[in-house]
Amino acid sequence: MRVLAFAASNSSKSINRALVTYAVGRFYALTPEAEIEFLDINDYEMPIYSADREAAGGIPAPAQAFFDKIGAADAVLVSFAEHNGSTAAAWKNIFDWMSRINMKVWQDKPVVMFAASPGKRAGANVLASQEGAAPFHGANVKARHGIGEWHEAWDAEAKRPARDTDITAIDRAIACLAPQPA
Repeated sequence: MRVLAFAASNSSKSINRALVTYAVGRFYALTPEAEIEFLDINDYEMPIYSADREAAGGIPAPAQAFFDKIGAADAVLVSFAEHNGSTAAAWKNIFDWMSRINMKVWQDKPVVMFAASPGKRAGANVLASQEGAAPFHGANVKARHGIGEWHEAWDAEAKRPARDTDITAIDRAIACLAPQPA
């Protein structure tokens, strides 16, 4: 099983990167034969999407490359940063360019969505918006989980959630992607 994992954040100190990295480790424990590719969206910078730029130069190579990575995966683990109730601008731009290749950006892949937030709502807006848009963009959302009040909810030394309820929720979410025994 090939899994693509990334944080939809371009911050060098991304709490969403910490969260999805933890989830990847838990997935490996559950499915040790899995091949997991971890992407950094900073490696996919491109001009801000506009119809004029697309007409002048076509789809940027980084957008095609990210789209191809999704296509090559069997499943996706993503953790969304929430900026002003929406996705981070860096992710939105990558997504917008990929949607010009095919509106089904997620290419009918099973997806588990996470969000980490310093606020109490645990990325509720970004998770709701991404799950709501999922059917239009070819995502088969299997589970989602947000962790709020990050600085209290995350054990930075152990690099894991401090609350057992979050650990259990992450384990349940990733179990949705694990291959089922025949």
